[in-house]
Amino acid sequence: MVNLRCNHIAGIAAAAILSFALSGCVCGARTYSRDIVIYGSSPAALTAAIEAQKHGKTAVIVCPETRIGGLTTGGLGQTDIGNKKAFGGLALKFYSDVADYYKNDSNWKYEKRSAYIPDGQCAGTLGADSMWTFEPHAALDILERWESENKLLIVRGEYLDRGQGGVEKEGARIVSFRTVSGKTFRGKEFVDATYEGDLMAAAGVAYTVGREPNSKYGETISGIQRKLAKNHQFNAGVSAYVKPGDPSSGLLPFVEKDVDDPDGTGDSRVQAYCFRMCLTDDPSNRIPFAKPDGYRELDYELLLRNLEAIDPKVFAANEKKPWLYWPWINSRMPNRKTDTNNRTGFSTDFVGRNWKWPEASYEERAKMLEEHLLYQRGLMWTLANNPRVPAPIRNEVAKWGTCKDEFLDGLGDGWQTQLYVREGRRMVGDYVATEHDVLRERTTSRPVAMAAYGMDSHNVRRYVDKDGFVRNEGNIEDWRAGGKPYPLDYGVIVPKKSDCENLFVPVCVSASHMAFGSIRMEPVFFALGQVAGAAAALSIEDGCAVQDLKYETLREVLHAEGVVTKAE
Repeated sequence: MVNLRCNHIAGIAAAAILSFALSGCVCGARTYSRDIVIYGSSPAALTAAIEAQKHGKTAVIVCPETRIGGLTTGGLGQTDIGNKKAFGGLALKFYSDVADYYKNDSNWKYEKRSAYIPDGQCAGTLGADSMWTFEPHAALDILERWESENKLLIVRGEYLDRGQGGVEKEGARIVSFRTVSGKTFRGKEFVDATYEGDLMAAAGVAYTVGREPNSKYGETISGIQRKLAKNHQFNAGVSAYVKPGDPSSGLLPFVEKDVDDPDGTGDSRVQAYCFRMCLTDDPSNRIPFAKPDGYRELDYELLLRNLEAIDPKVFAANEKKPWLYWPWINSRMPNRKTDTNNRTGFSTDFVGRNWKWPEASYEERAKMLEEHLLYQRGLMWTLANNPRVPAPIRNEVAKWGTCKDEFLDGLGDGWQTQLYVREGRRMVGDYVATEHDVLRERTTSRPVAMAAYGMDSHNVRRYVDKDGFVRNEGNIEDWRAGGKPYPLDYGVIVPKKSDCENLFVPVCVSASHMAFGSIRMEPVFFALGQVAGAAAALSIEDGCAVQDLKYETLREVLHAEGVVTKAE
């Protein structure tokens, strides 16, 4: 993910900052040679390096961002988990370290430990051996300690040169890659730990972007989905036109005409992104929501109409429960903070404005990041200030704001640089995980890790229906598997042998759109990164292509490290 650093938002364009960084001097360029070269900042990058070094191999993490940890340190503190028993090894160690962190009284600044009660899927973890809710800076403290204790070499602020010659290959093996600043990284094995799959793509590995048709893998919920998109949906009767009911007035912002393709048809669109905001209601730590430069009320007309479409009698009956109608999920984190995520038909997800992100240039991504920031800042200001927002909601939202003590290395005013890229490219290997894996309808012969979440896709499109009303499309929340853990085959992290013999992809794994909707959770990335580090070390020792590594040998190592590979 693009990580842009600045001290103040006002008057400074994120795209301009990135352009400056990419045009920087290449003087002092040098070559790094290590056994294993890892590109990315996600948790998988750290666990891959740590595991490789346990086996006596040298490693380097080439981190495009200055902040390590990806979404784990970027606001996603309400861990999407499904089933905690699905994780061991370094994944479980992180959440155990979180528990230890919060057992220290000095880490409770804004509330007493006894006043905090984790809720939702992470309920009951405070004071236990592992804890699955945390503040961004707490996660960063832990992972930076891992960096120090394991003597990890992390080269920060280095973007892969995705142009011609940026990745050097000999046959089906990567020899090295170059960064935009002119540094070269040579290795025996490589790991793409980005959320976008940039190294994988630049190395010529097969991948896909978007949603496969149901017919591709015999699935039932992939592709375009209108009828199944029932959650995070607009209320009935919300007009999609600038003048309600008048098509001649044009469509409101961020609404498109519907496509002719039927449900189940594939496309190249990806599910929506957002910032996972860390908010607080503590006045001493709160930065109030401010009206951003470039704000347009028309951009939020759909939000206001959706709120106005709530039945007044129903709303009045639930006046003491305005959270039922809040267009956000405010999950409690320690110290009077939250992890705030998308909810209802119009919320923090910037639906339809991210489709080009996976393949976009760095400059294009920087512009999209800036647009997402403007959208979300404007959303929060609208909710807290616009008189058309029902007073119970407006008054409650106004109590909250971003945090003075979080994301000090971010974009300013408590906003992080880490956009929630829920889905980028997805590798296409010899083994492609599908909904049949999630539903445990297919048996894997080489299980290396577990996943346990339902198949979850956020909305992809916002369109006008035949009656002139606005609808969202693409949201799927399928829990037929009941959150029961299921195994991930070794094949999901290795490309086809003809594509590349020395690359691991533990984040942009080989999976269908809907299977990835289950796999795409940070604990899984912790686990798959560890698998990649072990397999890379073993492949070096055996002198074999990663596809030819003896599974039995890898399994023994993973079990010795406590990695869970099968359901109990």
